[in-house]
Amino acid sequence: MVKRIMFALTVFIAIGCQKKTQIATENESVDSLVVQQAKQAFIYSLPLALMDITSKKLTNVESNASGNGAPFNQFTIATKFPDAKFRDVVRPNADTFYNTAFLELTAEPMVLHLPATNKRYYLMPMLNAWSDVFNAPGSRTTGNSEGDFLITGPFWKGVVPKGMIHIPSPTNLVWILGRIQVNGPSDVQEVVKLEKQVTLTPLSKFYSIYPLPKGIIDTSIDKRSPNEIVAAMDLEKYFNYVNKLMVANPPLKQDSLFIKQMVKIGVGPGADFNMNNYNKNTKAALSSIPTEVIKQLSEQLNLSPKKLINGWNMNLNPKMGNYGTDYLFRAIVAFQGLGANLIEDAVYPSCVVDSEGNPLNGENNYIMHFNKNETPPVQAFWSLSMYNNEGYFVENVLNRHAIGDRNNLKVNADGSIDIYIQKNSPGKDKESNWLPTPAGDFNLLMRAYWPKEPLLNGSWTPPAVKNSKSKN
Repeated sequence: MVKRIMFALTVFIAIGCQKKTQIATENESVDSLVVQQAKQAFIYSLPLALMDITSKKLTNVESNASGNGAPFNQFTIATKFPDAKFRDVVRPNADTFYNTAFLELTAEPMVLHLPATNKRYYLMPMLNAWSDVFNAPGSRTTGNSEGDFLITGPFWKGVVPKGMIHIPSPTNLVWILGRIQVNGPSDVQEVVKLEKQVTLTPLSKFYSIYPLPKGIIDTSIDKRSPNEIVAAMDLEKYFNYVNKLMVANPPLKQDSLFIKQMVKIGVGPGADFNMNNYNKNTKAALSSIPTEVIKQLSEQLNLSPKKLINGWNMNLNPKMGNYGTDYLFRAIVAFQGLGANLIEDAVYPSCVVDSEGNPLNGENNYIMHFNKNETPPVQAFWSLSMYNNEGYFVENVLNRHAIGDRNNLKVNADGSIDIYIQKNSPGKDKESNWLPTPAGDFNLLMRAYWPKEPLLNGSWTPPAVKNSKSKN
């Protein structure tokens, strides 16, 4: 198993690094094995670092009133959607309210209370510190009835109170990345009321009155995005940082053999990575690892997969959200969109090229045409979001970053629907179906929540994004 994992990672590492490999081969003083293992360890641990940095940024508030975060063990109360200035999470959602919380379970378990949501769709996936979804209460799995869930850390020993559903977490850091359906602006206040009924309470305080404590703002928190923060770290600092994180958030069971290999270079729970253990040339090769790997992960977004369908990457990988030992795939997903769901809960087809294979660019006008009754087949809802190449929203005159089935889309006479994807207005009569683009390159992400079987088995695919000047 370890050999297969290391082989897969080595293939990835080799891409774009041919010159460095050549130098390492010619210069025997470079410890190529150490460099290779360090690259593998960086890829392996990247989601852990991104989760921790994201948690620190989103909990660095006094209360949940702002809607932009909440102290640890408290839920955000979103009252509006993220705008073009939002940089805390890549590829944010613009058509549902995030009801999210970061849990710190070291002291004691937390009790999650979920109210009855009637027919309203909601999803409360729980991610461990390595970014895997280990449980996902919600409409699909537990229904829309009221319930209490006891979330415990990896070292907890105790008795689960009667009436509570036990959810054991493999790590002390947990991200509940909830989404609640919002049916347009008139529905906002109803959703806010529902959000306030989603609560977290320490187990010791569950049967008493529990006023939410105020958070403490840390002014030293880096304002850059989590991706930028990691990219700027020197390797020694980075590895010793994740080594400490692994103590409270131990590697998963399936990682044990891999960790035994990594400990040899000083990467593992409580280990010490020391650059002074290596000679000058090896240090130089090691120092370039964060920049090299981050660059390669960034480039993955612009690399078309071998098989596109109508220009779309369907992203139907059954490992999505539950990665096993595919550390490379986990790192790519974490870097490009931390917090991915299981495909049973949500599918995210993505598109970076038009029907002719050309990169999507705001200098062109595009049309996405859905034939009658051929919009995404879902139990819940679907949307199409617009992002720049860094994975963030862009400012536009409509302040619209996504469009979907809860918008008042204009239907053609034959029952079909056209979505206009372009920088400038397609005309007042078509603006209801307009998704504004930036001036430069951009990419599209479709969100299909609670997908039906035709989407999961690939028999339904999104239509191509066609350049209006195209002859096809």
